[in-house]
Amino acid sequence: MLTDHFPPAGLRLTTPRLELRLPTPGELAELASLAAGGVHDPDVMPFSVPWTDHPPEQVARNVLQHHWRVLGSWTPQDWTLDLTAFHGGVVVGQQSISARDLAITRQVRTGSWLGQRYQGRGIGTEMRAAVLHLAFACLGAEEAVSAAVEGNEASLAVSRKLGYQLDGQQRGAVRGRLTVEHRLRLTREDWERHRTVPVEVEDLEPCLPMLGLSGA
Repeated sequence: MLTDHFPPAGLRLTTPRLELRLPTPGELAELASLAAGGVHDPDVMPFSVPWTDHPPEQVARNVLQHHWRVLGSWTPQDWTLDLTAFHGGVVVGQQSISARDLAITRQVRTGSWLGQRYQGRGIGTEMRAAVLHLAFACLGAEEAVSAAVEGNEASLAVSRKLGYQLDGQQRGAVRGRLTVEHRLRLTREDWERHRTVPVEVEDLEPCLPMLGLSGA
């Protein structure tokens, strides 16, 4: 079985409305098609890396290649888990959690995107709550960090709701224009005060060595 050689393939997070896990090849194709169908208004760019600024077929291919690339470069010291989010069995987006030297830093980073037609329903909050539970309740994290480009109010609203605090900003250039990216940080204490979404985690134990942990 695949999980015998790559245990994260069996990891599963569930919330009241969502299931998050690594996709099958067919589900990955659905995720790519979802991204090609639109993630945001074309007139704005909510990402610091403008990966959606391509024709639909290239956006879809980018999703596929990114997914394969992060799995292929996985090490216990530096990993990214790109989970596909399902709502009622339908692919709705992607929620990522990553870490470097987690056993030492006790810090994770998150990022996500949703198909445009699934936005505005609280799904983004539930997706991130799921991986924050994984990080803090299961992996012993002490901090979670994220970032949002100025003007990406949906992402900033999710962060505020979950208890993140502003942690500085960074200037950059996207589409030939100045962008300001806000850094955000969530401590274990603030996570505990703001957690409201129940989360279940399945088949985590076999994954711990690949996450750089011998135990939670």
